[in-house]
Amino acid sequence: MSMTDKRESPLSEDDGHLAALGYEQKFDREMSLWANFALGFLYLSPLVGVIAQFAMGLTQAGPPAMFWIFVVAGGQFLVALVFGEIVAQYPLAGGLYQWGRRLWGGRYAWLLSWIYICGVVIGITTTALFSADFVAGLLFGTADDPGASSASTPGNRLLIAVAVTALALVLNITGTRTLARISKIGLAAELVGVLAVGLYLLAFERRQPFSVFLDTMGTGHGGGYAGAFLGASLVGLLLFYGFEACGEVAEEVPDPARRIPRAMQLTVLVGGGSALLSFAGYVLAAPDLRAIVSGDLAQPIPAILQNSIGTVGTKAFLVVALTSFLACVMGQQAAASRLVFSFARDRMFPGNAWFSRVHPRRKVPRNALLAVNVPPLALYVFVYYSPDSLFRIAAFQMLAGYVAFQMVVLAALRMRLRGWRPGGAWSLGRAGLPVTVGALAYGVVAIVLLARPTGDGGLAFYDRWIALIGFAVVVLVGLAYLLIARPGAGSTAPEGDAIEIADRLRRRRSEMEAP
Repeated sequence: MSMTDKRESPLSEDDGHLAALGYEQKFDREMSLWANFALGFLYLSPLVGVIAQFAMGLTQAGPPAMFWIFVVAGGQFLVALVFGEIVAQYPLAGGLYQWGRRLWGGRYAWLLSWIYICGVVIGITTTALFSADFVAGLLFGTADDPGASSASTPGNRLLIAVAVTALALVLNITGTRTLARISKIGLAAELVGVLAVGLYLLAFERRQPFSVFLDTMGTGHGGGYAGAFLGASLVGLLLFYGFEACGEVAEEVPDPARRIPRAMQLTVLVGGGSALLSFAGYVLAAPDLRAIVSGDLAQPIPAILQNSIGTVGTKAFLVVALTSFLACVMGQQAAASRLVFSFARDRMFPGNAWFSRVHPRRKVPRNALLAVNVPPLALYVFVYYSPDSLFRIAAFQMLAGYVAFQMVVLAALRMRLRGWRPGGAWSLGRAGLPVTVGALAYGVVAIVLLARPTGDGGLAFYDRWIALIGFAVVVLVGLAYLLIARPGAGSTAPEGDAIEIADRLRRRRSEMEAP
């Protein structure tokens, strides 16, 4: 191959971009645009998100709770646009950590990543545990109880969660190609489950008028509907995350500077559209909607499906849901392990030599993959002995994720005000500054909503403020470690170089485009 051919090769261009950022290629670039989109989509998982939040949203605010999907999708799309500009300049493994480091500094990035990785580890835990209900429904469900909620005993949950985690880990260890294939299979299954079921319900099983989405059905309980509607914000806020995972595996994607921004945007747009269709379909097909809103029907979706598509159809849907859960766990494991690898590569993590190893044949950070699954195993045992603690453990997960997102957006805004013009192959141009400000404003409102006390005044203080208390504990532990252990004191990795790198990349592109 001549030097000219080598220079024009997409892979050589990717390697050159990586070298300009101070790293050498160690992963196989085997994840296509669609596989990368599938990874983010399944991490977001509208099917799983709607199932998890449907009953809560209706009991809190009635059918109008669906409008939170529009609101949050719009806000998170702004965040995805900001992330797209950053990943186009810094297509590096460990996404959020690298973005925070290069836009601000090492200590800032360490705290940001500590918050984020705690959220992802708990995400692995809660996703695997929630999957137990679907496995139990698949194995033990009947026509009278298609969800088989009674089969989800603490012991069954423990065994199923460990099995799902172990299977996802084994598949992840086999390499990026397997992750890409499972992601695409899961994407196809989920789209069939969401689109086919949603369209079928709307076309053939509609029992409610479309005007029902403007009917609060008495929610608010005398305290005013505004508070009830704000409480239902979780319908959207707990749904739209996962698009950042597209950037966590940037060194495994060909032409990442162009493909990953598109994959992030597709994740939010397609995920939002799928969630809307799914939520609306369940509402309109519900034979007794008031029973769901009043809380008399605790497992509404299995009941709606059983009434609409029968036992066989419900079983098929449960298989699709389980596939989505498995792919979601794989995506969370991949995101967390790449972040730990990136930490260790920059000598910012204890045991950095061990965690920064990439398997010579499989081309995955196997040691980091193993490590990120240890805390979930301990949490599974804890939940076994204290089943009611699952929602307490999950309470701060999204708050942590949103804070980490907004720390990246804040760093991007700070660097823009210092003169940074993103130098990647994908950019918002002059719209970048207003989009960044809008994303930050949205994020602050979202954080306030997530940190609000839950339940009514009859609950204990700890239960009402569980999300904020859990988040505060994580931040204080992270700060203590940062100040005492001083991670990364010996790291020589670059930081705060966004303006310099942007100029370097623009010069490099001009040289490559010159005749």
